[in-house]
Amino acid sequence: MGVKGFVEGGIAAIVAGSTTHPLDLIKVRMQLQGEAHLPNPSLHTLRPAFAYPNSGFSATIHHHPPPPPRVGPITVGLNIVWSEGMSALFSGVSATVLRQTLYSATRMGLYDLLKQKWSDPNTQNLPLRRKITAGLIAGAVGAAVGNPADVAMVRMQADGRLPVSQRRNYKSVADALTRMAKSEGVASLWRGSSLTVNRAMIVTASQLATNDQIKETLIKEGVMSDGLGTHVTASFAAGFVAAVASNPVDVIKTRVMNMKVDAGAAAPYSGALDCAVKTVRTEGLRALYKGFIPTVSRQVPFTVVLFVTLEQVRKILKDY
Repeated sequence: MGVKGFVEGGIAAIVAGSTTHPLDLIKVRMQLQGEAHLPNPSLHTLRPAFAYPNSGFSATIHHHPPPPPRVGPITVGLNIVWSEGMSALFSGVSATVLRQTLYSATRMGLYDLLKQKWSDPNTQNLPLRRKITAGLIAGAVGAAVGNPADVAMVRMQADGRLPVSQRRNYKSVADALTRMAKSEGVASLWRGSSLTVNRAMIVTASQLATNDQIKETLIKEGVMSDGLGTHVTASFAAGFVAAVASNPVDVIKTRVMNMKVDAGAAAPYSGALDCAVKTVRTEGLRALYKGFIPTVSRQVPFTVVLFVTLEQVRKILKDY
């Protein structure tokens, strides 16, 4: 395979990532719903009547309105189009392209290399446990390479939900990376990298291993022949498994990457564990599956397009 596997995986991932980007953006917006530290314009302060006018002492009462009702992915999507325009659904798509070029090309190319190296030379079969191991390794390496683009993508996707005065207004992924490095330091490009690596290991191991295992089983048992139907069935199941397994880590990753740290002020979260604890404490365990419907709605078609496109790209490049 060599470089060819990385190129094939990268092309397929760019196509899949670009076509499903609006669903990914809706997922990110839903995962950020209900964060306790966000400024609330409806929060107001009242000076009570029992304050002491001549003593210099007064009390302040904060009236916290009830949290806004949670809305579904269709409502979130319609609200984005209504308030920000149709083009807002593709906010951060340049970062998605860069992310797929770095992250997915690396993980898919490396997974294929490990599969070839570890497969039985006679049968060309690879046990499920080794597929999972190959996915874990490939996902970790890919995530470490692609983390800067991931941070930029999350921020660009989430920017429209902030008050106008607080928006970052990145012009492109290059602008986002440059400004982050200048204002927050180069280390900010790897903010949440431990979460990105953990999520990528889970997604890659569940997605690629499940796809290969189901496809091989369907063909071996004679249920389906090796064709488009088999590829769609296997990739559909793989996408669902990946969504279920990765959603909790994805919620925490999104929040850590998106947090805004002002100079001299304490960060909303000190790390992944702190974010997880605060999220569960203030919003409940179900918060870890916020955005699950759009996650499935995005992960399943992404995985189907990814593997179907990959098969076609391999056919086109088989003679090169």
